[in-house]
Amino acid sequence: MSAPGEWWRTFFSGPVVESWLILPTVEQTQHEADFILEALDVPPPAKLVDVPCGGGRHSLVLAGRGYDMTGVDISPDFLAAARSQSAGRPGKVAWEEREMGDLPWPECFDGGYCFGNSFGYLDEAGNAAFLSAVARALKPGARFVLDTGYVAEILFPSLQLRTWYPVGDMLMLADRRYDPADGRLHVEYHFVHDGEVDRRSMSARLYGYREIVRLLENAGFTDLKGYGSLAREPFRLGSTRLLMIGSKQARHSARQLDT
Repeated sequence: MSAPGEWWRTFFSGPVVESWLILPTVEQTQHEADFILEALDVPPPAKLVDVPCGGGRHSLVLAGRGYDMTGVDISPDFLAAARSQSAGRPGKVAWEEREMGDLPWPECFDGGYCFGNSFGYLDEAGNAAFLSAVARALKPGARFVLDTGYVAEILFPSLQLRTWYPVGDMLMLADRRYDPADGRLHVEYHFVHDGEVDRRSMSARLYGYREIVRLLENAGFTDLKGYGSLAREPFRLGSTRLLMIGSKQARHSARQLDT
């Protein structure tokens, strides 16, 4: 069991999108939006980038609070759902169908975030390039929030190889395998509905906490802080998620550099 190369190009469609739209609650989205705004620490109408945005649940909430939002995702199905949900809601979001590392807006945004456990999908170079692309798109001093569960300290203490989940009127089986040779978690999903099974394979690179810190530092982020929950509990072995906050390194003037 292993995912095909560049699996993310076709994975996010059909039952995958349906399940991802169902699982998060309204309360969860609101709490996460609160955390994002506290972490980014910029007032509306600041320009924020949500990448990848999936069905746009965070972008829609933040647009309703007065922020100028851009949501980036590669999935037409996710973006169609996002556009449909944005109809009649306050605020506006620019929805962009792009690779997560394709952010052609140099020093445009006052803050950015990557939520929904979407980091680690690419290969080593691709994951590093994504963080560098985010840094280039942010204004100097702007903050970025990375939310991920693909972290060794999270998964290794309690990894379950096979788990069934009820999702709406579907059943979803996650069949997992960790390959130490490539450092990736490979997952085959089975979506069961009305006696039919849809199988989808994905994989993600598992990093240790310190590796993620180094990746962010190499991309140009400073003042890094890592938390294990929305309540800002310290990240530790067995935490259920990693929320990392960093600031894009500010430019130094010629006078500062001379001193």
